[in-house]
Amino acid sequence: MNYEVVIPAAGRGKRMGADRNKLLLELSGVPIIIHTLRVFEQDPSCSGAILVIHPDDRETLEQLIKQHSLTKVTQMVPGGEERQHSVYEGLKVSAAEIVMVHDGARPFIKRSVIHQLAEAAEAEGGAIAAVPVKDTIKKVQNGLVTETVERSSLWSVQTPQAFQLDLLMKAHKEAVRTGYLGTDEASLVEKTGGKVAVIESDYDNIKLTTKEDLVFAEAILAKSDQ
Repeated sequence: MNYEVVIPAAGRGKRMGADRNKLLLELSGVPIIIHTLRVFEQDPSCSGAILVIHPDDRETLEQLIKQHSLTKVTQMVPGGEERQHSVYEGLKVSAAEIVMVHDGARPFIKRSVIHQLAEAAEAEGGAIAAVPVKDTIKKVQNGLVTETVERSSLWSVQTPQAFQLDLLMKAHKEAVRTGYLGTDEASLVEKTGGKVAVIESDYDNIKLTTKEDLVFAEAILAKSDQ
């Protein structure tokens, strides 16, 4: 099942403590965004990647894409005020039946998971990558535990998130109309009554957010090279 991927890549890296877009920081000498793009570059089912960027990064990203011989980045579009708005801008230029939204800071997604997501989105309308919660989860109020949450039905959500384009566009338009700001694409689809399937991913598919995450990322890269 062919798909297009929208990759929000306009973050400024504040939580990483970086002085630039965190996706331009390097893992093993290669920028994070290039590691992520390579996953889709090497997938025959990916028909194209749409990067949603900060205008200040356009020239740098264009140079990196050329330097690393990437051919599937079809468009770069300016982002919006919030991540949700940025994704919407990317979706507006997509023409695929199935579209995925993937964090630029998640370079370790497996191709097998991507393909399962595409198939599930075709069948159900939407699908998300996720892993079962491992930790005990507690509700806390005013510094005191109020409840221990039964975790067997709890999942930690990742990206990619895959959808039929028409369904996701409808959800975004409704969010604009009502002023709703969701936590992810699936939350927008859920709010309009759409179905969202869950595809089990793995715990290596981390989002690089803090400096400590870079250490974990280097370890994952080293493990994959063995």
